[in-house]
This record gives sequence, C-alpha cells and structure tokens, in this order.
Amino acid sequence: MERELPVINIEGTDFIVDVSKLELREMADPTNIIAFENMRDVGDGYTFDYSLKNKNLPSMFDLEYITVKISEFVALDPQGMAARYNYAPEEVKGKSDFELMVDQKTFDLRVNKGILPTVDIAGHTFYVDIRMDMLRPKDDFLSKGIVLSNIENYYDEDKRTYTIPYNPNTHEFQEPDYQNIKELPKDLMAVRFPSERLLDRIGWNRQHGFELTQGLAKHGLKLKFRAKPIPWKKTFLPDLIESNLKTEKNHQKANEKQLLAQSDKSKPKGRKM
Repeated sequence: MERELPVINIEGTDFIVDVSKLELREMADPTNIIAFENMRDVGDGYTFDYSLKNKNLPSMFDLEYITVKISEFVALDPQGMAARYNYAPEEVKGKSDFELMVDQKTFDLRVNKGILPTVDIAGHTFYVDIRMDMLRPKDDFLSKGIVLSNIENYYDEDKRTYTIPYNPNTHEFQEPDYQNIKELPKDLMAVRFPSERLLDRIGWNRQHGFELTQGLAKHGLKLKFRAKPIPWKKTFLPDLIESNLKTEKNHQKANEKQLLAQSDKSKPKGRKM
C-alpha cells in the first residue's frame, strides 16, 4: 500500500511533496509541477519565485509573483528521503539535504584531500585540472593534453558536452585538415565528455568564486568519468568531406573546361574560300 505523501500549502494552494522525483506537485492539478532544479539552495531550505496567478514559476512578463521559501526535503518528508537515499528512518534525523544527497566520502576526497576528478578517454586517464585549463593526461609528460580553452567551438550548450577529434596515440586534441580532408581520418577518433563544470563542480565553483557546495545537491558529485566514443558518421565530418569532394570535382571540371577552351584557341584556322 502506497503511503500518503506530505502536503505543503503555498499561498492557499496545496502541493504534494514528492521526494522520489524531487518536486512539488499541485494536488488539484498534477500537471502543475515545481521542480527541485528550479529552486535556489539557501542552506536551510530553498527559495523560488512563485506566480500568484499561475501557481508556478512566473513567466517573463508576469509581475504578480512573490519569493517563497520552503524547508529542506528531509524536514518536509524524512521518511521519503530516507528511502530515496537508502538510509534507515532514524538515520536521517539531524541530517541536512546536502548530507543525504552528496556522497560525503567523495566530498572529503575532493575538498580536504585535494583529489582531482578523472576522465577515461579511449583507455587513458586524464586529470580534470580546471586551474590549469586542461584535461591533463596521466603519466604522459610529453603530451599537450586537452586544453579546455582550445575546444570551445566543440561545446554543445544544450547537452553540456564537448565532442572533439582526439588522437589516442599522442593523448591530445587534434583537428584534421578540415579545408582539404577527403576521407575519414584513420589516426583520430571522436570522443564526447561533459563540460568542465560537470566534471569538477568543486573546482569550477572555486575558480569562479562560488560556494564550494554550489550545485552539488542538485547534480551530485563524482570523481570518475568515462568519455564516450562517437562514430564519425554522427559528427559533421561526413558532410564536410562530401562538400570538399564536390568542390574538388567542380574545380576539376572548371579546369578541364578551361584547358579545352585554350586548346580550341590554339588550333590553326582553315583558309576561307
């Protein structure tokens, strides 16, 4: 039998507190949802702008809104939070959302022990070194690694990932000769990995002057990642190669036409009768 979920009242409207999905869901209209990701962590709870008209976040032109603050989820539904994060109900007493949502051993390793996150790229380990602006290859001091500022054009803002050409022999980011490439490169591969902000949230927060815990409760904390190999056919490269081949073919036709025209001009003309 499913238990009855707690309810919180916001400005006269009842919302179900669903910690399994980390959301508030209007009791009278289950399609009206306020997601955790849209709330601001203020340490002892969360705040968000609330439209009195829409009973949700305000739209761009909605001026009738207030700022609402709610308690932490562990206070709103300790039983649900215990179940979500595999604790006994009595173990969550006195704990904060941060302590439940973020692996504390991982947090200690990163913050107090200084352990950098790593990302495995085609079988080689790279350290995520935001301070040095790079993914630094382990045990390869001759490699230039992957300088993050050099791959900005390969960033997908929607997916928050980089997809780059990579040389597995030199352990470096390496671009093919895009202007002249006629076939898929055999010495390079395409790999995809998260942005540096996702790879090392603590390093990112420190670099940009945020609280070290900023965003950790929402997105978690990991120290190990693995890049995903991407087939060339799923990148822009096949279309570029096709375009280059077409351009080359057109140039060849133009050259042949020019040579033919020059040949016709050089032929001796017959005597008129």
